[in-house]
Amino acid sequence: MLCAGSIRRKNVVNIMLKNFLDACGGALAASGRSGIHRDERRFFLAGESFADGSALIAWFHQFGFAAAAATIVAGSVAERCKFEAYLFYSLMLTGFIYPVVVYSIWSDSGFLSPFNDDPPFGCGMIDFAGSGVVHVTGGATALIATTILGSRIYDAAGHELYEPHNFPPYSVALQALGTFLLVVGWFGFNPGSTLAISSKAYGDAAALAAVTTVLGATSAAVCAMITDMILNRRKTGLVFYDTTMCINGLLSGCVGITAGCAIVEPWAAVVIGVVSGWVYISWSKLLIWRKVDDPVDAVPVHMGNGLWGCIAVGLFASPARVATAYADHDHYGWFYNVSDGSLLAAQILGVLWICGWVACTMTPFFLFLDKLKVFRVDSLEEEVGLDISIVRTATGWATITNRDMDVTQRSKMLLDVHKLAVIPDSRNGWSKDRTDSGLSFIMNDGGVSLG
Repeated sequence: MLCAGSIRRKNVVNIMLKNFLDACGGALAASGRSGIHRDERRFFLAGESFADGSALIAWFHQFGFAAAAATIVAGSVAERCKFEAYLFYSLMLTGFIYPVVVYSIWSDSGFLSPFNDDPPFGCGMIDFAGSGVVHVTGGATALIATTILGSRIYDAAGHELYEPHNFPPYSVALQALGTFLLVVGWFGFNPGSTLAISSKAYGDAAALAAVTTVLGATSAAVCAMITDMILNRRKTGLVFYDTTMCINGLLSGCVGITAGCAIVEPWAAVVIGVVSGWVYISWSKLLIWRKVDDPVDAVPVHMGNGLWGCIAVGLFASPARVATAYADHDHYGWFYNVSDGSLLAAQILGVLWICGWVACTMTPFFLFLDKLKVFRVDSLEEEVGLDISIVRTATGWATITNRDMDVTQRSKMLLDVHKLAVIPDSRNGWSKDRTDSGLSFIMNDGGVSLG
């Protein structure tokens, strides 16, 4: 819903279908490596993989995280990515890229895992609920994808904008509703990452995770909105409050606190949230400056704040909280012992590993799709909208007046569209007549007519 509300109306159905398929692909991919994060070798729905409840819990947990990582990319490539390419990279991410990251950090024998017998720097990387494992992985993939894919076009001739342009979102109400549902789901991810509440220590960790998630998210939302208001007032002299800035600030705070939700004190969660708001604004402006088109600001929210969340653990991890959620390894946040930077070094090593792994695998993958010309839709399909050109559902610009039009007729209409030179006009749509064949095509909010 967040993606659907953030993009233009003509692509809403297409992006919702892709998000549904992310969940489907994540489920099938999770079935193919159900035990990899627990140092087990289980594949594709083998009976012994689901012999006990703990295996079922682990499968469902990883399915949710894998699907979440894939949906991060959906918003960044919205409105211009081919359906086939979307399916390819979704399966690649959930079935191969993400499992390797999970194994390296969350498996007992992962080389970065704090549960390893010999973890790096004596402590390993601490990422309690996935700021790095899920959000940096998905955000880095999104950054690579949208950079290679290119920005959205301005017209059917394929012209790009010389200056940044704000495309009006389809529905701020859908944005807000989608954000609300995401935040509710975060209380399953963060406190739920204890995997069980079988002892008082696990209960304490889950309770702390819930409280810090609230504090981190809300402080980031307020910080991002107020900071944006101050910046705009200094630039324009006007005071206004941006709802989208508040929404993305809230999500940024959720991402920033995820890694340390069970190992930082509540006051530290507020600090992490405030910085998360600033990180979001900085990354968003950086992408605009670099002309990277991210329709929903997924990269600033997930990659930018995923990196910050992992680093924040190295700064704010509390000795008492670490001992409760993990083991007492005598390495804590740098602010608790400025002479010991072991945990901070492990966190930096972890995010470098994640970014390096994703870059080395997904960059050639997306370049290969682009080389095969199966990555991006053509400019006319993009201008018409993917709802009508890909999923054959007319929304927004296009409303098929003939409700009895079958798939064959729709296909013929699209072929006719491809033969037309599309020229924007003043009727909130576009039109073009082909006098040589007697075919006329008019498309606007009133519908589509072929004659």
